[in-house]
Amino acid sequence: MSTSQTITPELRQWIIDQASAGITGPALIEAMGASGWAEEVAIQAVEEVLRAHLDALAQDKNLPPARPVPEPAITDSPLFIDVGDRQVEVLLQMANPRVVLFGNLLSPDECQAIIDAAGARMRRSLTVQTATGGEEVNADRTSDGMFFQRGENEVVARLERRIARLVNWPIENGEGVQVLHYRPGAEYKPHYDYFDPAEPGTPSILKRGGQRVATLVMYLNNPIKGGGTTFPDVPLEVGPRQGNAVFFSYDRAHPSSRTLHGGAPVTEGEKWIATKWLREREFN
Repeated sequence: MSTSQTITPELRQWIIDQASAGITGPALIEAMGASGWAEEVAIQAVEEVLRAHLDALAQDKNLPPARPVPEPAITDSPLFIDVGDRQVEVLLQMANPRVVLFGNLLSPDECQAIIDAAGARMRRSLTVQTATGGEEVNADRTSDGMFFQRGENEVVARLERRIARLVNWPIENGEGVQVLHYRPGAEYKPHYDYFDPAEPGTPSILKRGGQRVATLVMYLNNPIKGGGTTFPDVPLEVGPRQGNAVFFSYDRAHPSSRTLHGGAPVTEGEKWIATKWLREREFN
């Protein structure tokens, strides 16, 4: 296949349709290779088409500006990512929304250490009140929680270094680690993690590090039933398995990111998770 082959309207639409259905970039490139495309040409074509498509959608819908987002090094579909002190498994990846499921991010001992350190500080979970920039009890979130400050203890600091290497994002751009405990029946109804630009309190929130651009939900134990992380727009449900983590990014603070997500009710047992939100700039 010539490196100068034209991207036809039919190919352009096929790439857009496949990506919209959740087919990953590597899978698109592999399919094009099977049809005779050289790999480097296929990569360029997929990137060009999807970038132009997203830009056109943004202009048509008057969307907020796109921001750079954390991105794990998974373009060539590795089975593992070396984060320095362990090999993290890549179990699943999706292009739109950008969702990656990791395995072996934390050891069982690290999970228990985080739970033990958080235990005495757990209180009814709060959410950010975007109308004022403060915090509030939210009826949609029926869990207990607490925050570790960035680098507060040895296990948190080690985890934050690991995350920074995993998703290629500076440690200082991360919020503290939030630990949540869900008992039977507890849930967090579907929501977005970015701060709504239309809310009056958002400019105050953004002074501390800009928008949230990605989330990493880490599972610290194994509930017996329920408690999955759901993505209703896809749809997708990730089971809460100890040591695993689900990552998702959102380059625009808008529902077009397709990152509506929630914590399904725990129906038997209990669920412990740790959440790391990543900002576009240094968080202070």
